[in-house]
This record gives sequence, structure tokens and C-alpha cells, in this order.
Amino acid sequence: MEFLQTAFMQRALIAAVLVGITAPAVGIYLVQRRQALMGDGIGHVAMTGVGLGFLLSASPVWTATLVSVAGAITMELIRAYGRTRGDIALAMLFYGGMAGGVLLINLAPNGSNANLSSYLFGSLSTVSPSDVTAISLLAAFVVLVTVGLRRQLFAVSQDEEFARVTGLPVRALNLLIAVTAAVTVTVAMRVVGLLLVSALMVVPVAAAQQITRSFAVTFVLSVVIGTAVTLAGTVTSYYQDVPPGATIVLLAIGVFVVLTVLATPLAGRRARALRSAEAAGQTVTAGIPGVTPAQDGSAGRRSTDDLTV
Repeated sequence: MEFLQTAFMQRALIAAVLVGITAPAVGIYLVQRRQALMGDGIGHVAMTGVGLGFLLSASPVWTATLVSVAGAITMELIRAYGRTRGDIALAMLFYGGMAGGVLLINLAPNGSNANLSSYLFGSLSTVSPSDVTAISLLAAFVVLVTVGLRRQLFAVSQDEEFARVTGLPVRALNLLIAVTAAVTVTVAMRVVGLLLVSALMVVPVAAAQQITRSFAVTFVLSVVIGTAVTLAGTVTSYYQDVPPGATIVLLAIGVFVVLTVLATPLAGRRARALRSAEAAGQTVTAGIPGVTPAQDGSAGRRSTDDLTV
């Protein structure tokens, strides 16, 4: 294959695979927490880190990581402790991050509008060997957290109060989710772009939820979808000379539409099965016919199989 012969495409494909894995792996927890747009906010803040990297002649990936992590922690603290004016504080953080990034890039001796565009919307040719190294290390951290602590993260994402009662360190886990989301944004910014990374966190998860019910299956399928669309979008971008980020997001939305259409008959059959179970006198708990609250251990809580957003 021709595109595999060029060094920059080899690097871009490696980065695309890592992005396709990490973005949905974090996104599934954000969707569960009703924080689907958190990645978008972190992307705005990360712009200041990119600009700082250009200004200091340092790697923008690492400076963006540091700034976005600080921003994500601030966002989580505002969410936890903010009251009536919390949304205003978040808005200032988002817009200030974007404005700071634009200003710093223009002040930097090696900054330019072209550089800014590549970080906002992704670019295949700008993925350097050092970027691949940084992205690989950051992606490894994301995978270790999202897979190794999946039970704890799911519990705190599904029901914070129940997680606190069971003895889980809810505050620490909330901060860990925020930090992992921030790292994922910087992993994805070279391929998808800071303005579109949130879509890759959310859309593959939403697509997978159309045909799955369990958390584990949704997790795996969303990662498969994410990897497929990032690879397909990267190759399409090479041949058609279109922005990779926009192409990847549109492909992900296309997958969502297709799975939604395919899932409609399945949803109808599931609804009929539930009505039949209720008519037969079976107890229906969390959408599972014939299972009592005592049997599934929920005692009225939402089942861990319930991924409805």
C-alpha cells in the first residue's frame, strides 16, 4: 500500500490507533457521568498549553498535557464545590484557555496561524517522532487507568453516593477521571484536533450503546468503532487531502446513524419481551425480565448493565 511507504503516514496511523483506543475508553465514563462535553472544555484549556509550548520552544504535547490536567482538576473542583456561579466560572475557564492559546501562539517566534490550525483540527504531516513517543506514553497511562480501574470508575460514574457508601475514594476517583480525560485530549489533538476531540470521546460510545446493554460489551465495541473510524479517516485524509479530524468525526457519526437504524427492530423486540414478562407476572428490574432486586443486588439502584444516557 502506497500510504504505508511514507514516514509521516506511518506515524499518523500509529497516533490514530492510539487515539481510537483512548478516546472512547475515557468517553464511556464521561457519558455515564452526563459530562459528554467535558472533553470540549478541556480542549479549549489545552490551547493555552499549546501556545505555551511554542513560546518556550518546548514540546506542545507535554505543555498541553500539564495545562489541560490543571484545567481538568479545576473543572472537577468547580463541579464538586461550585454552586450558583459554577457555570460562569467554567465558561471563563474555557474561553480564557482558548484566548490564551491564540495569544501565546502569536507571541511565539515560531508560532503561526498554520500551526494553530493543525492543533485545532488535526494534521497528518505534523505528527513528529517525538509526538509519537509522547502520545504512546500518555495513551499507555490512559489504558492502564480505564481498564485497570474500570470497576471503581464505573461505580463512581454510575452512582457517587452508593460508591461512597461502599468505601470507594470518590473524590480521588473523580479527579482521576478528569485527569485521564485531560491526557486523552492531548493524545488526540494531533490527529483529531482540540475542537473535535470531544466528539470522538462521545460518538463511538453512543453508537455502541445502540446495540449493547452491558458495560463491558459497550466498552469493547466503542473502542473498536473508535479505532476503525480513526484509521479510515486518516487514510481518507491522505488520499482526498481533507482534514483528518473532520473526516474521522463524520465517519463516527455515520456509524452512529447506521447502528441506530439497525437497532430499531432490536429495541422493539426487547420492549415486547419486557411487556410479555410483566404480563406473565415476572419482576422486571433495570430492564432485565425475571430478575428481582435481591437477585441482582441493586435494591432499587440502577443496574450496572443499564447504559441508557
